[in-house]
Amino acid sequence: MGTPVVWSTDRIHEVLGCPDLCRRFALELGRAPARETAAVLAKWQGIAERTLASVERGRRDAALEAAGGQVPGEWIDITQKVQRDAALVRARGTA
Repeated sequence: MGTPVVWSTDRIHEVLGCPDLCRRFALELGRAPARETAAVLAKWQGIAERTLASVERGRRDAALEAAGGQVPGEWIDITQKVQRDAALVRARGTA
């Protein structure tokens, strides 16, 4: 297991990655009354932790697949449905 993550507002921003999520985090933290900032930080730390865990799981699965292994889980191929839906949207034209 790696080094424990030290959470700070900068680290949360880094892990969130998405500019919209970072903005939302900053706005929520900035607008929170002082007595609620710890709860806001805890909420967003949890979001960042789950995001980081998902990224790590994705990297692990990608490495497994690249090595010829099978990614765990049940996968349902919906390619044909997506293609049908896209064809319907294209047939309607653009707004």
